[in-house]
Amino acid sequence: MDDGAVVVTLSPTPPSKFEQLKASSDHLKEPLATELKNEKPFFTDGAVQILKFHGSYQQDNRDHRQKGQEKDWQMMLRLRSPAGLIPVPLYLAMDDLADRLGNGTLRVTTRQAFQMHGIAKADLQEVIGTIVRAMGSTLAACGDINRNVMAPAAPFEKGGYPAARALAEQIADLLAPQAAEGSYLDLWVDGDHSYRFRPAPEVNKARARQQQGALFSGDASEPLYGGTYLPRKFKVAVTVPGDNSVDLLTQDIGLVVFTDPGGRLRGCNVYVGGGMGRTHNKEDTFARTADPLGYVAAEHILDLVQAVAALQRDHGDRELRRHARMKYLIHDRGIAWFKGELLRYFPHPLKSLRPEPKAKLTDYLGWHRQSSGLWFVGLPLLCGRLEGTVKQGLRRLVETYQLDVRLTPNQDLLLCNIGTSQRSSLRAALIALGFAAPEAPGLLARHALACPALPTCGLAITEAERILPAVLDRLEVLLQRLEIEQPLLVRMTGCPNGCSRPYMAEVGLVGSGVEQYQLWLGGTPNLTCLATPYLERMPLSDLECTLEPLLCEWKSTQNGGRPRSFGDFVGKLGPEAVRALLPTN
Repeated sequence: MDDGAVVVTLSPTPPSKFEQLKASSDHLKEPLATELKNEKPFFTDGAVQILKFHGSYQQDNRDHRQKGQEKDWQMMLRLRSPAGLIPVPLYLAMDDLADRLGNGTLRVTTRQAFQMHGIAKADLQEVIGTIVRAMGSTLAACGDINRNVMAPAAPFEKGGYPAARALAEQIADLLAPQAAEGSYLDLWVDGDHSYRFRPAPEVNKARARQQQGALFSGDASEPLYGGTYLPRKFKVAVTVPGDNSVDLLTQDIGLVVFTDPGGRLRGCNVYVGGGMGRTHNKEDTFARTADPLGYVAAEHILDLVQAVAALQRDHGDRELRRHARMKYLIHDRGIAWFKGELLRYFPHPLKSLRPEPKAKLTDYLGWHRQSSGLWFVGLPLLCGRLEGTVKQGLRRLVETYQLDVRLTPNQDLLLCNIGTSQRSSLRAALIALGFAAPEAPGLLARHALACPALPTCGLAITEAERILPAVLDRLEVLLQRLEIEQPLLVRMTGCPNGCSRPYMAEVGLVGSGVEQYQLWLGGTPNLTCLATPYLERMPLSDLECTLEPLLCEWKSTQNGGRPRSFGDFVGKLGPEAVRALLPTN
């Protein structure tokens, strides 16, 4: 070094406020534990952020806001229910809690869990404690951590379905936080650690390897996550070849199971880097479908899953939260870099993807044989909302016949384990509840989704769930007038975060202003193609006049052969031609 040279030492970038909060929380305990003891009807921001890891968001009912008055504070609570399974005791507990301490409704989410709304802060400990004692959990249903693991809800005991459900359960346990589970039980069941979950032996073996090499976070009490957990939320789904009920390509990790003729798991095709969330007017945020990673043998699947999570832990953006999902890491550095870096965490070979049949959005509505002597029935629930006489009637059926419930990613509900001798009486009871033909809901309602939006979601710009039925009615009238008998896959959100995965829809309506929506077109009915944004602020009143020219052109291209879906038509037409058919003002 030359004499007189000046040496400049660069200080490391200080952690963000949110990362500091997680690090100082004592494994997701403070300041939440302290604020639970005060009598205020709300939590402060720090406690609100930690509360998310425990499965709850703080909200207020915007319909009740009055200038100069205290907000109508309430908590939304979300279950952790891998593959959507809700056993009888848990279902009955949730039904009772919703009536007694919630707003009287339950809502099936697009991640196969129940949400409960309208809980007062003072009642939160009783609600979560009751859920835990009913053998449920809300831990890690929200927050910067692995969320509810999805899998086909149908309880088929054939093909790869049992293996997919079992793998989803194993991954949920594998990626569950270890130290935070103790914090969770300390807060909600007075420290009764007898409620700790008991992972399967193969999961325990894989978790033991979290203490080794690059997998190890450096924190022995939280070996995979460390004290700051993940940069953002992390989502995993498992399915069988051809069944895309789980929206596989929207996940951080998507797994397609392959089994031998006896149903034993042989391995999985793996996809990585999907995600829906974005922010208006921030071009560095976008929806993205997952990339194929490769095929992994059965004995290495759990190791691969925790390796991908550890890679995202170490390389995900912890400075800019809107850029923190794994999809941005893969987009910025490329899938080739990702595969190379993964070798530090996962020393086993990845092979080429195995061939898969064409994917289909399967919904399991109506009656199906579950196994010899057992049946299940899928019931359509538009927007997943359970309330009123339907909620009361389903409770009676679950309690009387002791029927497990499974929730689908399409926000529908399956009643399972129905004996052959019970079918006729159950069918009659369901007809009395309005389910005369559960296998045949409305043309558009069958696969339509909407997020809750107003009045409770703090991120909502405009309506979604409350107006979706009216929007579908309008579209059905339009289709009937144009003599179009094919369905459209419609999804609607009140903001750009994408909770109902609108960016995969044939027609996606994304809230961008009061009664105004971005218009996304060109997703496909089997959820394998990302839609394209065409209009930034379409007044909802212009919905019919906006879509009619496109629908007419679509109809004119059907030549009597196998009908082409609207999404396929839009994709083949191309952006320039689509825009030429849309209104210019």
